Amino acid sequence: MASGRLRRVDEAMRVALSEAITTGVQDPELGFVTVTAVRTSSDLRHARVYVSVLGDEVARERSLQALDRARGFLQSRIATTVRLKHTPTLVFDYDESIERGARIDRILKGRPDEHH
Repeated sequence: MASGRLRRVDEAMRVALSEAITTGVQDPELGFVTVTAVRTSSDLRHARVYVSVLGDEVARERSLQALDRARGFLQSRIATTVRLKHTPTLVFDYDESIERGARIDRILKGRPDEHH
């Protein structure tokens, strides 16, 4: 599959998942989650969904667990909103890039041990 098409699929899934999480997941354990990226395998069978979560490590873990519980619902939303032959199996991962960027910023400003 052309990488351009795969990028379009990833972006369409990111938008659809963002909407579905915001409007459809009713789990009280789900915190403020942002879908930062989706990386779909070349055969479209699997998709790794990267999310950032507002809050501490406990909030992050609870939100990831809530997303795991909502996997079936979210996959069904993907099936109805993104036109694919097969709906990918979703795996949710915490996106550490924002945290890593903030840490690099603190180091550059001479405050490497500061937390937030």
